Amino acid sequence: MVPLRGCHRFAHLRLFSFLSMAAPQQPGKTLLRPNTSPPPAGSAPKRSRTMATDAAAAGPPASKGCPAMKAEFAKHAEYLNALNDKRERLVKASRDITMNSKKVIFQVHRISKVNKEEVLSKAENDLAAVVNQYIGKLVKELQGTDFWKLRRAYTFGVQEYVEAATLCRFCKTGTLLSLAEINDSLLALSDKSVEPLQINVLDYLLGVADLSGELMRLAIGRISDGEVEYAKKICAFVRDIYRELTLVVPLMDDNSEMKKKMEVMLQSVVKIENGIVFFMLTILILQFLVYKTITLLNVDKTSGPPQPEDETTKISLPSVQLHILYIAFSLFIVH
Repeated sequence: MVPLRGCHRFAHLRLFSFLSMAAPQQPGKTLLRPNTSPPPAGSAPKRSRTMATDAAAAGPPASKGCPAMKAEFAKHAEYLNALNDKRERLVKASRDITMNSKKVIFQVHRISKVNKEEVLSKAENDLAAVVNQYIGKLVKELQGTDFWKLRRAYTFGVQEYVEAATLCRFCKTGTLLSLAEINDSLLALSDKSVEPLQINVLDYLLGVADLSGELMRLAIGRISDGEVEYAKKICAFVRDIYRELTLVVPLMDDNSEMKKKMEVMLQSVVKIENGIVFFMLTILILQFLVYKTITLLNVDKTSGPPQPEDETTKISLPSVQLHILYIAFSLFIVH
């Protein structure tokens, strides 16, 4: 009778022999079998056999014999690292331009009838500091084809600068600052030996589209101060920009971002118009109420019972309100 331990050992040997016979051999690989026979006397010990492929057995890797390829890829890696470092510097400069341009915009919103010259003078000085300190960094970093290659790194800062510059120009002269004037002001920052930094048309139009939101806030502030005529001027200016951009946007290739800004611009135009209309309605209704109050007080002071009003002179409040609405909408909406 065979012991139980011996049966298990015998079963393992049979399983190993069955697997070695049944397993198909793959090309280029050697099936390993355990070497259980002792080495013959006087012979050197054999090395342990390892799995090898045909490619590995062919010889050393090809990269050891190609130093030119290593040098080529090292040059590409060095270029990409320098490009990434430059992109990070441009992103930081763009953030600085955005932050300081917003400060200029906030300064312009403090404008009023009394301090217009003082506020605009300070805003222009701050805008000149933005150009010399922060846009100057862009000019030093960008040369040649880097303008378009790294545009995404600095486009938001340029758009914010265009918005601040055009807002200052409108508050000062009531006109739109052109792209040529902006690029001419940046020529002094560039070295004459290299291609100067030029703001492209797309960034300029995106900045002008953002201008409508700031003009809407400016118009609402002027309406609250009673400067309705100045608000009407702003409303007409924003309408003109929106009308002209509706003709340009369909011709642009990458206009997804511009379409969103056009929707916001239309909302800004509607808000300015509604603000003007509601202010004028409020003034007209208040004038009517004051007139009605004075009329009633004069009737109370007269002696004797009040005389019945004639049908031709009787005026009801709803009819006056409808008349005021008609005048307001004919003046500001239809116009």
